[in-house]
Amino acid sequence: MKRTIFRGAGVAIATPMFADGSIHYEELARLIDWQIENHTDAIIICGTTGESSTMTDDEHAECIRFAVEKVNHRVPVIAGAGSNDTAYAVWLSKEAKAAGADGLLHVTPYYNKASQTGLVRHFSTIADATDLPVILYNVPSRTGCGIKPSTYAELAKHPNIVAIKEANGDIASVAYTRSLCGDELAIYSGNDDQIVPILSLGGLGVISVLSNVCPQETHDICQLYFDGKVKESSDLQIRYMDLVAALFSDVNPIPVKQALNYMGFAAGACRLPLCDMSEPAKQHLYDVMKRYGLIKA
Repeated sequence: MKRTIFRGAGVAIATPMFADGSIHYEELARLIDWQIENHTDAIIICGTTGESSTMTDDEHAECIRFAVEKVNHRVPVIAGAGSNDTAYAVWLSKEAKAAGADGLLHVTPYYNKASQTGLVRHFSTIADATDLPVILYNVPSRTGCGIKPSTYAELAKHPNIVAIKEANGDIASVAYTRSLCGDELAIYSGNDDQIVPILSLGGLGVISVLSNVCPQETHDICQLYFDGKVKESSDLQIRYMDLVAALFSDVNPIPVKQALNYMGFAAGACRLPLCDMSEPAKQHLYDVMKRYGLIKA
């Protein structure tokens, strides 16, 4: 079996921002500490939820460096370094390596897409660039480009490609990938509504949006399953389905940043082209969070 970066619930952490859109590093530090205090199993910095797509090169590299320094080896730090430009993804991977990241998260190329052969070449080139373990991120609803199980099997031959964050929503495809790759490719759920189903197929956990507001509970869903308490794990997954739905009632990370603001964190707003939720949608999110005890006022 290849290296395992983490086991359990890793948070795809949001990036707090000031009103002018600049990164609020002091609040990011506060969020990181709160996450670790509440037993998150890994910090995934500069992913989709972290708004990496609107960061400058300097911001992206600095965010990774800042997170690594703040975490200080308490949990693994996985750096989002994906791009639709292979050369840029290689550069960013090297920056993450220099910053001390424990692993890399690489999304499929977006907009220009790629054939399955192109995906093998793209990810293999990235994996050759450093010795860091690589998690492939498959989210075709956002990128328009998906990884087939047979392509996973080919990529699993690379010693540095160790895992996938699977967000294609197709459990049968996940099962087939597992049958082809076995222990050569760890599987993390990329969807908070499918944590237990993917654990049941041998998954190692989740890279989670829900963890931004419920780190302990998301960790517990995984840990209960690992401890053999499958019903308790499943019950907890089901208990939080309404909250998961609310957190995805608009384009991620719009709702989760609003949720963090409601909880008293200074998460700020998203950068354009992502904009605020409508007032009725905000009220619905507030009401759901209130039911879950996340808003005390």
